Amino acid sequence: MADGGVLNADLETGRADPGAAARAAAGPQRTGITPVLSCRADPRFGYSLFIPPRLRGSERVPLLVSVHGSLRGVESSRDAFADFARWHGAVVLAPLFPADPLGDGNEDGYKYMAEGDIRYDRLLLAMVAEAEARTGLGFDRFCLFGFSGGAHFAHRFLYLHPERLRAVSIGAPGSVTLIDPKRDWWVGTRDMERLFGRAPDLEAMRRVPVHLAIGDSDLETASITHRPGSRHWRTDANRAGANRIARLTSLRRNLQAQGLAVRHDIIPGAAHDLVAVAERARDFFHDVLGPGRAPAFGA
Repeated sequence: MADGGVLNADLETGRADPGAAARAAAGPQRTGITPVLSCRADPRFGYSLFIPPRLRGSERVPLLVSVHGSLRGVESSRDAFADFARWHGAVVLAPLFPADPLGDGNEDGYKYMAEGDIRYDRLLLAMVAEAEARTGLGFDRFCLFGFSGGAHFAHRFLYLHPERLRAVSIGAPGSVTLIDPKRDWWVGTRDMERLFGRAPDLEAMRRVPVHLAIGDSDLETASITHRPGSRHWRTDANRAGANRIARLTSLRRNLQAQGLAVRHDIIPGAAHDLVAVAERARDFFHDVLGPGRAPAFGA
């Protein structure tokens, strides 16, 4: 189907398509990789799916969301988990959050969850709901992975929506938000409820396994050092450490102090490397999801 397998229903009027239920029961009309699909909730944004074969409609299947870094490598983010999805009978959703959506030169808005009237956490939830409608499949809590800029998004999404997550893997973020009621967003969480309508739910967060990963040679600092006058400058913006390794270590200590279960991988010989980090994330998610369904789905 030209629209990437959308079930034929009138989403604006709510008129049901009489054949939709039968097609949903048969499973997704399109499997494999989709193009980047426009998000109906806000067409400025999009997402691509990977759907393994042999999934049956109306089935509850695992969903893994993989969020790109600053260069918006949607294909790389998606494809890093394609074999994993075949093994587990899971769907991969890779969102696209383009740079500069408001025309003001901001390339980093999605990392901080809000930009003008855009709420990136809500956009992702809309994409997940749309993917269910497109595929006829059902998703419960999902696994979330983010690398670099996507790792900014991933750990802040955990703070806002822990009830939606089965597990989260945070790979080499440039900056981190610590759970800290004495400092404002994004350095801390003091005003999170005022900004987002939600305070950190620590009890729900403790039910989400957390994975942190970074290469031991990921030492570049020029692109991650916050300076007075920059768009996202905050007092204490650099307090978590001078480089990504130090900042991720600060995040680990902070989350563990709040009672979260955290696995922390420092990868020998790796620099700022999606491939190396995604490999460790796949191992982590494999442990979360269990043995997999390869015999039934044909890895």
